[in-house]
Order: sequence, then C-alpha cells, then structure tokens
Amino acid sequence: MTTNDPIPARLAALKTAPVTALKQQWRDLFATEPPPFNRRYLESRLAYRIQELTYSGLKPETVRRLEELGEELYGGGDRKKRSHRFDRDRPITGTRLLREWQGVEYVVTVTADGFDWQGRPYQSLSAIARAITGTRWNGWVFFGLKNHRRGP
Repeated sequence: MTTNDPIPARLAALKTAPVTALKQQWRDLFATEPPPFNRRYLESRLAYRIQELTYSGLKPETVRRLEELGEELYGGGDRKKRSHRFDRDRPITGTRLLREWQGVEYVVTVTADGFDWQGRPYQSLSAIARAITGTRWNGWVFFGLKNHRRGP
C-alpha cells in the first residue's frame, strides 16, 4: 500500500456510514440486495469486497488448496455435507475421553464412525453413558463436553 492509497479511508468510513449507505454500497459492489444481517456483518463483508476488488482476491492456487481441504474434510461430490451439530462439534477422531464414575475410570475413543468403548463400536456417547451408569444420560454432559445448564 502506498501513502496515497484511498482504501484505508474507505474502510474507515464504513464504521460511520449509515446503514442505508452500507446497503447501497452492497448493491453497488455485489450487484445483489443486501442480506438482512446486522451492521457488523455488512461492514466486514463490504471491507473484504472493497479490498478484493482493489487488490484482487485469493490466488488461484490458494482457492484450489482450500477446495482440496474442504473435500478432505467433508468429502466431495456425492457425499452429503456434514451439517448436524454432532458432526460439527464432535471431537477429532482419535481423541480419548476420560470419565471417572463411582471410582472407576472409563476411556472412550472417538472414531471416524462414532465411538469405541471396551473394544465395541457405539454410535453415541449417550449409549455408552447408559451402559456405564445403567440410567439415561446425555452423553455429551456425562463426558464433560457440554454443560447441561449452559449449552456447549
């Protein structure tokens, strides 16, 4: 950036511009109607778009690498995108969950398909918690991954 670069001034002006002006800039820069999101969202997306148009966007090799990583993470083509809360929040495969219950320590391993406890596959932590305690439990709460009062 040079000292005569007008972009920093344009970005700073976003903070004080009225929302109606932000929405008009959105129409000008994206050629679509602005989404019904809050001011902060509009400011951040407009700031990115201004810089993208001025300095160019991501390099093609960066876009390609991001797409590869996305396919690695979510699978490509025919595979359904992970959207269920379990898939987004679940621990990384290989993670070991430890829980002491009535003086006995229990270890559960996160697998690609669910969980493993005592050499047996399980689809849910709740099923494991039920097997350990003999009562119904939210598995996420039982293993300390979620506070039952405050959420994740």
